[in-house]
Amino acid sequence: MKRQVESLVAWLEDRTGLPGAIAHFLDEKIPASGGWHQVFGSVAMFLFLTQAFTGILLAFNYAPTPGEAYNSLRYILTEVTGGRLIRGLHHWGASMMIVVVVLHGVQVFVFGAYKKPRETTWMLGVVLLLLTLTYGLTGYLLPWDNRAYWGTVVATKIAASAPLAGPYMTRLLGAAKGVGVVTFARFYTVHVLLLPPATMLLILAHVYLVRRHGVTPQPGDEALPRKPFYPVQVFKDTAAIFLAFAVLFTLAVAAKVPLEQLADPTDTTYIPRPEWYFLFLFQTLKFFEGPLEIVGSTILPGLAVLALFAVPFIDRAQMVKVTRRTVAIAFVVLAAIGWSGLTAAAILSTPREAVAQVDYSAPTNWIQLSPEEMAGIAYFRQESCASCHSAGSSVGPDLTRTAVHKDAAWMIRHFKQPAAVRPGSAMPPVALGDAQLNSLAAFLLKLTPENSSALAEAPDFAVRGAVVYQAGHCAACHTVNGVGMKVGPPLNGLAKRQTQSWVNDHFANPQKLSPGSIMPPYQLSAEDKKNLTAYLFSLPE
Repeated sequence: MKRQVESLVAWLEDRTGLPGAIAHFLDEKIPASGGWHQVFGSVAMFLFLTQAFTGILLAFNYAPTPGEAYNSLRYILTEVTGGRLIRGLHHWGASMMIVVVVLHGVQVFVFGAYKKPRETTWMLGVVLLLLTLTYGLTGYLLPWDNRAYWGTVVATKIAASAPLAGPYMTRLLGAAKGVGVVTFARFYTVHVLLLPPATMLLILAHVYLVRRHGVTPQPGDEALPRKPFYPVQVFKDTAAIFLAFAVLFTLAVAAKVPLEQLADPTDTTYIPRPEWYFLFLFQTLKFFEGPLEIVGSTILPGLAVLALFAVPFIDRAQMVKVTRRTVAIAFVVLAAIGWSGLTAAAILSTPREAVAQVDYSAPTNWIQLSPEEMAGIAYFRQESCASCHSAGSSVGPDLTRTAVHKDAAWMIRHFKQPAAVRPGSAMPPVALGDAQLNSLAAFLLKLTPENSSALAEAPDFAVRGAVVYQAGHCAACHTVNGVGMKVGPPLNGLAKRQTQSWVNDHFANPQKLSPGSIMPPYQLSAEDKKNLTAYLFSLPE
């Protein structure tokens, strides 16, 4: 067996030279001072490969056109096996990649590893950092939800404010007539077709320069015996990569990635916010208004980038131990404090959502249900019906897997006197009024194995809002999803016609805002008003 393996290795070496190249890579000599502080480069490369792999998996089901992009992403999240996990890995991987690349740059800066002859290595690293941020900027638009659309509107306006180059940048981004199909196509092209090969070429060049000049030793360690890259440093890099993947996988599983409603260019009330790593720049813009806006949007970021490129030429002093690089450490600490303060200020100044938002990354079958059927979900949950009528329970039939074949009258009799309708039944009577039992029966009649996700996915604010709607007999005048009377205006699409404050005021005094209205005033509790408004604002047009 050993001879056969050696023969195969010899054949591969003769034809490809790959075994020798791998051995040469692993036998690289690194300084005795090398260690854990030098794992960030390997972790960054791993995260880039993870982004490329998960991006390819998403592309198999992604439709790169506005509208269809949104629908295909919802299909990935709700229908494709593992789709939510893949998107989570891609989303959080982008954030982790930016964090790790920045940490790698900070480590190089603090240790002074950018000095002669490694100036080009440093500058290539700065370019890779800018490309990493560009991934975040161009990928932000691709879900084509409200958050992505309005965030990109802000980004293109910032680009348009650049002196001299502003009009050209606007045309280049395809935003001369606003964010639309052309903008989407160009962002997609840059994100998928241009950035990956450019990143791979720059990574290869970066690694080549690192190998050419070697890992930077700490001053005084040059004369110490050098050690091989394999196995000690390989183990440390592998352990760091494993830890990074464990964090990434945990985020992908535990932290839900938001997906808002389909991009709506007419929703001018939407308050855009960039991703967290651009919040500091967003907050900086608030300090410069009017003619000075260009300072925060273009001049300061441009000077910061130029300063990064110029670092090796500004600091040309001899290498000293990291413990003596007090100026560099102080600069990093001040930059971290400034970034953290601006980011925290941006988060704290973000207006809280007055109305609960629908999570469109989950199935939304419930949106098409009538208010009575939605109220039925509330009573189904209230009475803990799922404890006996779900998968794994032997007490009653699983209503999420078997369509209900009884009519409403039979079910209501069964709710009131289970043992009389089904002798020997262990089900206790349901302590609800007739109207509530009608709602529960209406929901169960609507429930099928195909739409049973409504039971689990319908948000609490919506089902509670539907209960308030039913209790107020709103269907006597209004229609929702085609159900109800047409005395008053239909309530679908209400969020596009009125504000939350107007709706709340209208509940309390309809005649004041709608003279001649026959709608009675409703004295609702703050919680009921909040849930009802949120439910009405979640209705589709």
